[in-house]
Amino acid sequence: MKEYLEKKRKLIDMELERYLPGKAAYPRVVHEAMRDSVLSGGKRIRPILAMESAKICGGNRKDALRLACAIEFIHSYSLVHDDLPSMDDASMRRGRPSCHAKYGEAIAILAGDALLTLAFNVLSGIKDEKRMKRVVFELSKAIGTFGMIGGQVVDLEIKDKRPLNLPMLEYINLHKTASLIAASAKTGAVIAGAGEEKIKALESYGEYTGLAFQIVDDILDRDGYVGIFGINGAKEEAARLIEHAKGILAVFGKRAETLKRLSDFVLKRRK
Repeated sequence: MKEYLEKKRKLIDMELERYLPGKAAYPRVVHEAMRDSVLSGGKRIRPILAMESAKICGGNRKDALRLACAIEFIHSYSLVHDDLPSMDDASMRRGRPSCHAKYGEAIAILAGDALLTLAFNVLSGIKDEKRMKRVVFELSKAIGTFGMIGGQVVDLEIKDKRPLNLPMLEYINLHKTASLIAASAKTGAVIAGAGEEKIKALESYGEYTGLAFQIVDDILDRDGYVGIFGINGAKEEAARLIEHAKGILAVFGKRAETLKRLSDFVLKRRK
């Protein structure tokens, strides 16, 4: 799986480089900040999910790669904004200074805005207009106030109200983290022209995988679920969610083996 992920990551990074403005393009500072935020590492789990979901539904590789890049731009924008002093106030990201720490808060806000805008510019290049419109609808819904942004708002509202209760924690995890992961798998199926049964199956698979992803984060950070269930309880819940996610993929038969292995990687991953 490590070799597969590395191969996919390199492919996606090459395509991201193609879509990003050149570092010397004017106005230079915002383009440098965008490039630094996107190309500073990351496992590319979300875009890989989109590509693999498209693949098992018989999708076009070129369109899937375009979708993958748009999703990574969205994810990168969310990280830039999450790190801001008014949000999580994180000065480091992946072992390097976060965007606002390096370029200043104003440029970080604008770089995040630009990455989100670029994502939809990239999506506009999908030639099948019907599929393109559905992808735009699904992604914008997943990252809006009823999705990722909504989860971030609630997370901010309860920031100093610890410990969390389980329903609130699950709301935050479902919206802030799992929403985009689920949308990545779902839009992969959409862009491939899959039927509704397969689209819904992949969305559900992505949602359970996304919830497990956040619990693993909590285990690594000693936060969230760990505070409620303890380390062992959190590990058991993450494993249960992954097994459920893998079970949903039965409709795809042997074609889903890579997605199953990807879910196992999510369960066993390290920062």
